[in-house]
Amino acid sequence: MSDNVLEIKGLSKSFAKNKVLNGINLSVKKGSVMGLMGENGAGKSTMMKCLFGIYAKDEGQISLNGRPIDFKTPKEALENGVAMVHQELNQCLDRTVIDNLFLGRYPTRFGVVDEMKMSREASKLFASLKMNVNTHAVMRTMSVSQRQMVEIAKAVSYNAKIIVLDEPTSSLTEPEVNKLFSIVNELKQKGVSFVYISHKMDEIFQICDEVSVLRDGNMVLTSPVKETNMDKLISAMVGRSLDKRFPDVDNTPGKDYLEIRNLSTKYEPHLQEISFTVKKGEIFGLYGLVGAGRSELLESIFGIRTIATGDIVLDGKKLRFNSSKDAMSYNFALVTEERKFNGMFGKGTIEFNTTITNLDSYKTAGILSERKMQDAANREIKRMHTKCTSPDELITALSGGNQQKVIIGKWMEREPNVFLLDEPTRGIDVGAKYEIYQLIIQMAKEGKTIIVVSSEMPEILGITNRIAVMSNHRLAGIVNTKETNQEELLRLSDKYL
Repeated sequence: MSDNVLEIKGLSKSFAKNKVLNGINLSVKKGSVMGLMGENGAGKSTMMKCLFGIYAKDEGQISLNGRPIDFKTPKEALENGVAMVHQELNQCLDRTVIDNLFLGRYPTRFGVVDEMKMSREASKLFASLKMNVNTHAVMRTMSVSQRQMVEIAKAVSYNAKIIVLDEPTSSLTEPEVNKLFSIVNELKQKGVSFVYISHKMDEIFQICDEVSVLRDGNMVLTSPVKETNMDKLISAMVGRSLDKRFPDVDNTPGKDYLEIRNLSTKYEPHLQEISFTVKKGEIFGLYGLVGAGRSELLESIFGIRTIATGDIVLDGKKLRFNSSKDAMSYNFALVTEERKFNGMFGKGTIEFNTTITNLDSYKTAGILSERKMQDAANREIKRMHTKCTSPDELITALSGGNQQKVIIGKWMEREPNVFLLDEPTRGIDVGAKYEIYQLIIQMAKEGKTIIVVSSEMPEILGITNRIAVMSNHRLAGIVNTKETNQEELLRLSDKYL
């Protein structure tokens, strides 16, 4: 008898004329972790959504413990021991942790929801996972990383035989990543299997037993992790070798251009007297643990958060932005951390999302020109190498990484002088990351001033000129990238904890 808990044979799936999966075969052993890699749009999430009952497959067979399955809904998948933690969280943000855990399966007593049992079971679940979570907290008040851990706990609560984790660490701090890996290893010992989708190579080698690579809808590699290496995986993913992960940072920063003076914010979380200067044509990194205040700092500079004290000085001129519109009028741009909630219009097309911030540029005699808007969308699709069928495609039909490309392209259309990038390569494959790094460096060489937030330490060390480290909403220090290392960045990030 096979020891495979999951077997996928000959799986194919098309959307209109676009064949996303082409005869895919995949096997996952009981109590193991199968890593799943591939470029954005390669078909990873589509394959898992076919398993989970979100999409109906066109061809092929899926078996669970030797029994053919064809789930019609995610609820049916969950009831049969298949759980999935999606890259883009879809939670009831105005309800509590407990409500989100038991959504769709509330226990009742005498016809009434048994809230005591819910509270008891939730506390027991988090205790078993060694997670410190306020089960009565409203989800909206929690950080992205905390909400991610709640979603992982929810998957575990279904006593699943197989759990799909789609980019599970994209919003987690290093301690939370270690906690997740500890949970995965404990569940493996109990016979639970995982499909682990990630673009982070080091995680694949750290947590996975086997790894499979999709490219353009075809399975091009399946191997035990111990029998492969990073170069082989990259070559399988992109169809070519990448000699190095980061391009040469060969820009030459000029004069002081953007100065932040003693900036503090009015509302929680309070930033405290942040001061630094960024040069024209410089790539300035912002590092720190999740919750240190990095995103809040970018939002304050961009006019989204209210500044209590301090000044923003651009090329010697004091500015005060009361809204993002004010910031945009001075050629500031901001790629936000959470693209789904505040980075894109989910019901809009690629063209709409590309042109929405720059409509005045596409007018002829005061009337919007459809031709100019299509030209702009096609220009950014080509520049960003976005995988799509046409500019008329809904942005939600794209993979997460390709959605991010559209968002970056939207701001590129405005040709910003100051570009604020909050986790710009989150959920993006290694090949596309390299292209974005090249784009950032090229913009700096053209004299653009760039501030990049990243949780990935190799990235922040690989593409910046200087790095400011945040700790507990304060600036802990600024270092020259070529003269620092991971240990110093970690030490500074702990300075005010």
